[in-house]
Amino acid sequence: MRRLLAAALCTVLAATACTSGSGTEKLTVLASSELADLAPVLAELRADTGIELALDTQGTIDAGAALTPGQYRHDLAWLSTDRYFQLKLRKSGFTGERPASTRIMSSPIVIGVRPQVAAALRSRGPQVSWADFADAAAAGTLRFAMADPARSASGLSALVGVATAAAGTGAALRPSDVACDRLQGFRTGQSLTAGSSTELVEAFAAQRSGTDAIIGYESTLLSLNASGKLAQPLELIYPRDGIMQSEYPLLLLDPAKREAYDRVVAWLKRPSSQQKIMERTLRRPFTEGVALDPRLAKSVGNSLYFPDDQEVVDRLLADYADPRGRKPGQVIFVLDFSGSMKGQRIDALRATFAGLSGAGAAEFERFYQGERITMIRFGGRVLDERDFTVTGPAGLEELRGFLASENFDATTAIWSSLAHAYDKAAEIAKAQPDRPVSIVLMTDGENNAGTGLDEFLRGHTGAGVHTYAVRFGDANAAELDRAARATGGHMVDATTKSLLDAFKEIRGCR
Repeated sequence: MRRLLAAALCTVLAATACTSGSGTEKLTVLASSELADLAPVLAELRADTGIELALDTQGTIDAGAALTPGQYRHDLAWLSTDRYFQLKLRKSGFTGERPASTRIMSSPIVIGVRPQVAAALRSRGPQVSWADFADAAAAGTLRFAMADPARSASGLSALVGVATAAAGTGAALRPSDVACDRLQGFRTGQSLTAGSSTELVEAFAAQRSGTDAIIGYESTLLSLNASGKLAQPLELIYPRDGIMQSEYPLLLLDPAKREAYDRVVAWLKRPSSQQKIMERTLRRPFTEGVALDPRLAKSVGNSLYFPDDQEVVDRLLADYADPRGRKPGQVIFVLDFSGSMKGQRIDALRATFAGLSGAGAAEFERFYQGERITMIRFGGRVLDERDFTVTGPAGLEELRGFLASENFDATTAIWSSLAHAYDKAAEIAKAQPDRPVSIVLMTDGENNAGTGLDEFLRGHTGAGVHTYAVRFGDANAAELDRAARATGGHMVDATTKSLLDAFKEIRGCR
């Protein structure tokens, strides 16, 4: 009878979700999966305030996608980040009152690296960057674990962080910054994934070899180190080109629970509570005056901005999920070896390919493991053609050796040579229809041999393969731009920037 009366009282007092016979107010919370480690702290919260937080844990992106104004199924939400949810509201045109939000704690996205691999990364300098990490992944010397960015906030934050570093602007990513996929080399190093950070850590710990590093929350990786599950603790790297922060905001979804929400926030923000959270979960406090746990690095460097445009996130996720991005692509380079390229111009071209081969500052744009490259040298005709597959230093040295040729020609057949490249692309498409192919044309002069531009365009604008033209020296900008746009590509003018920067700009475009 007492249980029936208690149950009836809970139904009548709708504003208070009490538990049977306890007098405890129960709030349902949609929470990021990694917050399960807060159980001891939440038990103390219940004992002190009489409020129980019942966590319904999910991957953060899945949880954010499930939050729809007017259809909330929980009293509160406690996510590692609410940025994806806020973008969703903006994209939907929602104009109502947004849920109250209070940041409770924070944890940066960092890289945990096995000691011997960390030493190799630091060989360039004491502070490792995302660029260094991407370079090692592209070179095939590093394999890493990262949670699925379509489901996990740690994975999405890592993807945004490395893409922001690749853009090099220091600002929030814009659609133009992700128009081309410059993370292909980075992604070739990913050997392990999971739907949440918790699942990822478990999978990584179960591997004795095969994966050199894991990208995730600082708190999660420090806890992994302390768990005794690894033969050697990971070395945590805080990339010098910036990190993404997760700030664990507590959101009020049901305004009727405002009083209870305020009591919970007040308790969680108390210095003593912040100290307990930090000691037990290794997340950083937001309340001023709380001394930092010695296990946490005093400085994490610069924080990166999360995009404020849904298009940016959608494009990053689409590129990540695109199966063509998982398969190494093929780039056909059509390179001018007419007489005007002799001297400083050919030196610049050779230096550019040395940079793309890993001998310069082109970490995000460098050639990556498994990528296929066709090199075509032309003058008044195609002078030479060779295929390469990037498998290591020896293959890249052969590629650079191809450009060491001193066989130049007196005339320049731009459009006949580009037509030849399209014939090559057609052969690749027939043999391997799922392999992405693009063409890069570089010339320093005007067409004075072979077919004309109009004739070329009549036969190749519907081929489905884009041409990215690099204008160098005295090349005709209008013609190159017209040809590139007609095939779905665009032109980059290397007369206003270095040749390497021009080639870097179009890397990943297809």
